[in-house]
Amino acid sequence: MRVKQLLLLLLLLPFLVSGQQKITVEQIYSGAFRTKAMDELQSLKNTNQYTVLNADNASRSMQIELYDFATLKKVASLIDTKNHVALADGIDSYTFSSDEKLILIANNSTPIFRHSFTANYFLYDIATKKLSQILDQAQEPTFSPDGKNIAFAKENNLFVFNIASKTTKKITTDGKKNAIINGITDWVYEEEFAFVRAFDWSADGTKLAYIRFDETQVPEFSMNVYGTELYPVTDVFKYPKAGEKNAIVTLHLYDNTTDNTKTAALGNYTDFYIPRIKWTNDPNFLSVQVINRHQDNLDLLFVDGNTGIAKVVLNEKDKAYIDVTDNLTFLKDNSFIWTSEKDGFNHIYWYDKTGKLKNQITKGLWEVTAFYGLNEKTKTLFYQSVENGSINRDVYRIGLDGKNKVRLSSETGTNSATLSPNFEYFINSFSSATMPPTYTLNETKSGKVVQSIVDNETLSQKLKNYDLPNKVFFVLKTEKGNQLNAWIIKPKDFDANKKYPVFMYQYSGPGSQQVNNEWNSADDYWFMMLSQQGYIVVCVDGRGTGFKGADFKKCTQKELGKLEVEDQIDAAKVLGNYNYVDKTRIGIFGWSYGGFMSSNCILKGNDVFKMAIAVAPVTNWRYYDSVYTERYMQTPQENASGYDENSPINHVDKLKGKYLLIHGSADDNVHVQNSMKMIQALVSANKQFDWAIYPDKNHGIYGGMTRIQLYNKMTTFIQENL
Repeated sequence: MRVKQLLLLLLLLPFLVSGQQKITVEQIYSGAFRTKAMDELQSLKNTNQYTVLNADNASRSMQIELYDFATLKKVASLIDTKNHVALADGIDSYTFSSDEKLILIANNSTPIFRHSFTANYFLYDIATKKLSQILDQAQEPTFSPDGKNIAFAKENNLFVFNIASKTTKKITTDGKKNAIINGITDWVYEEEFAFVRAFDWSADGTKLAYIRFDETQVPEFSMNVYGTELYPVTDVFKYPKAGEKNAIVTLHLYDNTTDNTKTAALGNYTDFYIPRIKWTNDPNFLSVQVINRHQDNLDLLFVDGNTGIAKVVLNEKDKAYIDVTDNLTFLKDNSFIWTSEKDGFNHIYWYDKTGKLKNQITKGLWEVTAFYGLNEKTKTLFYQSVENGSINRDVYRIGLDGKNKVRLSSETGTNSATLSPNFEYFINSFSSATMPPTYTLNETKSGKVVQSIVDNETLSQKLKNYDLPNKVFFVLKTEKGNQLNAWIIKPKDFDANKKYPVFMYQYSGPGSQQVNNEWNSADDYWFMMLSQQGYIVVCVDGRGTGFKGADFKKCTQKELGKLEVEDQIDAAKVLGNYNYVDKTRIGIFGWSYGGFMSSNCILKGNDVFKMAIAVAPVTNWRYYDSVYTERYMQTPQENASGYDENSPINHVDKLKGKYLLIHGSADDNVHVQNSMKMIQALVSANKQFDWAIYPDKNHGIYGGMTRIQLYNKMTTFIQENL
């Protein structure tokens, strides 16, 4: 009987194998493998509860729902859009007043740049269930700590809305497009310092500090927007390229009780940035971070809110550059938590209110990657780090004295925490390359899992039908001795006796990481789809990438594209020597910085790479923005050779392989100018190549069928040329 069953199984095996489902580009980029999450998860401050934004597809409605941290039971639906016609378009985001009795709800959001947007804003009273629209297409409305007012920006000016009287005061009057911005960052601050709201309320709600940007002397960039009309329109905005003039920034203090505004006297700084402002717990003192144009010298200032006079509390210097973070946290006595790379790795430090070091809390040859919070009652800190290997993330707690450290997450992969208000619990978000995201309630005392909240078991079961290959992590050692984190995806039916083509993917930008142990992105599914078609896909994080210490990250200083390109070429040579790799069929792909890299690789590594795809690449750092480029390269005037020797636009004569160049015409970040100049250079060198421009698409090149068309194009290019 067993023999008959075995024979039957052998007869059916080819049909079972051929019946394995294949991944398609259409599935990937239409969201077929989307994971469940806890959307807009917010931990409250006054009660031991949290909220999430849920959606009910059946009734086409959304709810802000309140849950108890200890039991995970739903306490209430704070608001349901089906009961409010004004919210028929849904809820985009929400924030609570400090007493958590009012909610500010955004909907009908309109994107501006990467982080910025305008939206309609509604004020919702939880007790009375009354909803009223208070703002029309405004930016960054923020409750004052006393809950009496809401500051917001509109059309480059700042305003204060009084909740009780429903009246609005105009704080600034000189706001003007492409000239003066009050309280909202300019393009380059938003993109490179990653914040939009450039104003902040004092702890007692009486003062409003804001940054004013004078863009008058900043050169303008213009883009054609083709739209649907007979004539295109031109979008003009201020964009400081490397070495060009930046906006002049000044800091101002508005007193909401007297309506007086004074300019802060920051000191004798020239050509500087203000990448962060934040009021301390003392309502009379504002913390301000000032960094020089080279970004290798940062001062933390305390500004007196009454006089506007500033005092340097802390100074950081670095031989390369200083990363700006949001980790600055003030204790009740105005001592503060600060993170720094000054010992070679990013760690947590505790300073008193005068800037005197009290303690370096974390130490070791590993990086702190997030600071979650501090329980002052027990003097315990919570943070995330790569202590368990640079490709992993774990949650830890530690005493303010640097003792009694406990690893709170137990699974190897990527863990992150949302703490309960009383610090007794945290919601742990976990995923790995083999485990889709899960959310669990954990104890902060031991890390013990109390209960599962959300899992993605349905997706796991669905993916069994595809029998996907594994992403295997390893350390690749180049002939020069550089040890680089890497992953490899082999075809599921891999045969070590065959020769396979290799498709390499990378990003490679300073401090970045693509080799990390977390769940699949959309691109990971695409790589697995390629493996189903007989390709081996490999990713290598070369020198200059992050989470392995400052020396590894900052060794590319002043020469972006030199060591990183060298590492990708060297890695390809190592892979080419594997018995199962066809060294004549190695390709490389990247987007943005990765496109800069893949372009350089097909040129400088023309004897190694057969083909390359570059999407939205920088082709010469002279075309990119001041803050990012100068952080790593200084200015073109100071470092001309660093700019020119590693820009692919200057190496087009070396092209031998197949090259596909892709860009969106409305890319406000890496301008299509980069690709146009590259095309011009390639044509002048009489080089054949392929290219595609996506009209009115930004740096992400998405919308409608765009991603599907794009990835099908790239798939076909790989099939035909690798």
